This record gives sequence, structure tokens and C-alpha cells, in this order.
Amino acid sequence: MVPPNLSIHPARMTLAEIETLWGGDADPPLPECTYDPELHTGPDLAVETSAERAAREAVAREVCATCPARALCDRYALDARPSFGIWAGRTAAEIDTHAQISELYEAMRARAADPAGVEVA
Repeated sequence: MVPPNLSIHPARMTLAEIETLWGGDADPPLPECTYDPELHTGPDLAVETSAERAAREAVAREVCATCPARALCDRYALDARPSFGIWAGRTAAEIDTHAQISELYEAMRARAADPAGVEVA
């Protein structure tokens, strides 16, 4: 089940939505992954060797580095927690690790801010 507050990946947005989010009067470019989605998700695993996957992922990271939708894609990836592919320049494992660290940080921050939760010896 998809959470109701899940953001939309930039590649799935309409041009009107992209214009609204990115602002400006010029025609916004489409997210880079819309031009070559297989670069970011890869072919069937039976076809791609680990060396080929590493090379493809390196190119995908380079493409993501200059993509104007990178921040939106990153937000989406942290919400969706994809299980494969390159999202905002990171692998699914890197995104999961980042999300776990962020959740731990937020929990620690909330606990520190709650005076009722702090025990005084």
C-alpha cells in the first residue's frame, strides 16, 4: 500500500506540476531519468554483470548530479524507499541508510526536546 503523503517522483509529474514547483518563465527541462530510464533502473539482472552495473550506476550518478529535479527526486526516494536503481544520485541501499539515520536523528531530537522524557538523577 502506498502511503497517502507519498510525494510524486518528478519523472511522473506533468509539465504544469514541474513549472509550479520549479518556478520561472522558461520551459523547464524534464528530469534526466525520463530520457533514459534504463540508465537509472538497469536491465534485467540476468543480463547485466556486476561490472556493467557499476559502470551504469556511475554514469547515472553523473547524470543525477546536474539534474534540476534532484532535490525532488531525493525527497521522493526517502519517502518511497525504492529497492533498486539510482535515485538522486544514490543507490537504494544508500537511500535506506540515509533514511534510517534521519529517522534515528529525529527520534533522538524529539526525545531531547521532551522534558518529560528526560530523567534527572
